[in-house]
Amino acid sequence: MADWSLPREDLCPRVRAATGSAQDARPEGFRPPPHERVASRAARWRVRLRALADLQLGSIRRDLARLLPQATGTLADVGAGAQPFRDLVRPEVKYLAIDIEDAETQFGYRTPETRYFAGSVLPLADAEADTVLCTETLEHVLEPCAFLRELRRILAPAGRLVLTVPFAARWHFVPQDYWRFTPSGLEHLLTQAGFCEVRIYPRGGALAVAGYKGLGFVLLLLAGSGRRGAAAALTRLAGILALPAAALAGVLGHLGLAFPGSAEDTLGYTVLARAAPRP
Repeated sequence: MADWSLPREDLCPRVRAATGSAQDARPEGFRPPPHERVASRAARWRVRLRALADLQLGSIRRDLARLLPQATGTLADVGAGAQPFRDLVRPEVKYLAIDIEDAETQFGYRTPETRYFAGSVLPLADAEADTVLCTETLEHVLEPCAFLRELRRILAPAGRLVLTVPFAARWHFVPQDYWRFTPSGLEHLLTQAGFCEVRIYPRGGALAVAGYKGLGFVLLLLAGSGRRGAAAALTRLAGILALPAAALAGVLGHLGLAFPGSAEDTLGYTVLARAAPRP
């Protein structure tokens, strides 16, 4: 019987290598740099510059800058990482940062003033939060249905959920990157988890995606694409030569955010929902 395979890389060994069950397969060659919390004027400028180059971050921050200043009471930032959006929350709001105990080993984050937990139960009481913020986290949750039910549990009656997920994003933080969600799937999952008044907004259209992919490819070259030695040097040289193309891609990407067009091809989604009344 002929070999039942295709003449290119099988990705399952890479997943097993990253989880420690294989010896010879290579892990992820590039991991996204950690986000930074805006805690000073210099940090604010660094975040602004990164938002110009990172269209995903820029589009999320633009949406949250409109939404988070409306939060009142207690806001729980679940999957907070480096708390990059904390500066958008008004000082009188009680801010609670929540993350998993393995956040440092899996994603490179260990931040003061964060409640770390193990297991599947969030370290908050029922109805403790008036707003739940959850950015770019759901795709890293192996059991999203149970996780969304936990977000509903910690929300006060009629409390608000602000959720973002990527759509046109590379496989990252391998293997802890499990899902890409469509509006159809998001609305179904949230309704099943006990949310209502679900609203789903795309972040950019096809032009933003094209710019994001082009810019991301050049940045990947500049980082060496996970290569070493002479191969890495040649890859970085190719990235330097492609910088004009990266600048053009960045301009096109930001135009795609300003004039999104069709919602079928997008960088990601910003989702708003309310806690539905208990039956």
